[in-house]
Amino acid sequence: MNAVLVGVLVYVAVQLLIGVVVSRRIRNEADYLLAGRSFGLGLATFSTFATWFGAETCIGAAGRIYQEGLSAGSADPFGYAACLLLMGFVFAVPLWKRGLTTLADLFRQRYSAGVERFAVLLMAPTSILWAAAQIRAFGQVLDAAAGVGVTVGISIAAIVVVIYTVSGGLRADVLTDLVQGIAIIIGLLAVLFALFGDMNALKAAWNAVDPARLKLFGGGETSFLKILETWAVPVCGSVVAQELISRIIATRSPAIARKSTFLGAGLYLVIGVIPAFIGLIGVSLVPNLADPEQILPLVAQKYLPTFFYILFVGALISAILSTVDSTLLAASAVVSHNLIVPLVPGITEARKVRMARIGVAVGGLIAFVLALQAGTIFELVESASSFGSAGIFIIMVFGLFDGFGGTRAAMGALIAGLAVWLLATYAWKIELPYLASLGSALLAYVGLALTEREVIQPVKPESIAGTM
Repeated sequence: MNAVLVGVLVYVAVQLLIGVVVSRRIRNEADYLLAGRSFGLGLATFSTFATWFGAETCIGAAGRIYQEGLSAGSADPFGYAACLLLMGFVFAVPLWKRGLTTLADLFRQRYSAGVERFAVLLMAPTSILWAAAQIRAFGQVLDAAAGVGVTVGISIAAIVVVIYTVSGGLRADVLTDLVQGIAIIIGLLAVLFALFGDMNALKAAWNAVDPARLKLFGGGETSFLKILETWAVPVCGSVVAQELISRIIATRSPAIARKSTFLGAGLYLVIGVIPAFIGLIGVSLVPNLADPEQILPLVAQKYLPTFFYILFVGALISAILSTVDSTLLAASAVVSHNLIVPLVPGITEARKVRMARIGVAVGGLIAFVLALQAGTIFELVESASSFGSAGIFIIMVFGLFDGFGGTRAAMGALIAGLAVWLLATYAWKIELPYLASLGSALLAYVGLALTEREVIQPVKPESIAGTM
């Protein structure tokens, strides 16, 4: 087990080195937050895949499928792949043409600075919750692989990710995403091939799967609205994630923005099926697990030789690190760029970068504390996708495509979406909290927009880009 820990430490040292080297190329805020809007198709594709493919897929979803069957994986990988497809088909090109730095910029352009600031207060916690999920997963993997304890693993994860994200910004993030994306693909394929190497055990495990566990949409007792709720959270809740949008607007062209999202979705779905498959058959391979979230590393430990198992653990950590650095950078971007910088007239580019770096460090500390206190990775991810995102989704759709509604409507949608989700989740405890918040946000927006006297003409993306 000491060999595993040494291998992991060597791997994360390489990530730190990349962050330090890339930091020398950062000259301004656009370099730090968007890497100079310079990404081509390959980097953008792998970064989108690696950012999306994290702890919730390898650890959280595999564990849930182990417990409940394939229907527990409808959100991940299937729902999040659908989210990427929605981004590519509908939102990627309009967002790119706006010339944004963050999604909150759109809300300032289309509504007001007040809507921008309130939206940031909803978006930043979402990204930090995502980061906390990844950091907790890191602890689970290190504990399963090397017996260091979840708390020690979480602490190592927080320190490593904060250091190289603070140093290198989005460029370091995307370059490490390329390494991490390739690593997790190789690692999961290695586990899959190892399982197929023992066909008798694999056939027995597959034959032992209860047919009821193979239903993606649950049994006949599952209502249509419940299925819709399950899919709406990852699709509508995550299409507004700043960590995804930053990949879109950091590409060189709208065509690359769209194509990279489609390719990332395809790669995500193909590779994401592997943890889902292992979760399904894991009940027979490693029965009666006390902690189902450790099913994937334990299966790898059982079937891979030591050297390849070390590589697999590094690959699994790759998936986690590729998401947590993106989420911390996303939280810092909206807070520093949309909240702090506007309050400091004449601020230099160097100070903007410094504030963004401080934001990453503070966000990492908060995520570390949340990771220590959380129950499961799935709970953190579900909260991250749901918190405040209903209102964000509604005002993004109207803000991009229609002039109907203004500041009052946007604020009403944000407040209604958040309030109804909090009440439905924690007070009323109803079965469909996200659909309720989505519907409430839409009704609030439309109702208040009808009371506003004028229709706002949507700002043409070309005119915005021309002023930059």
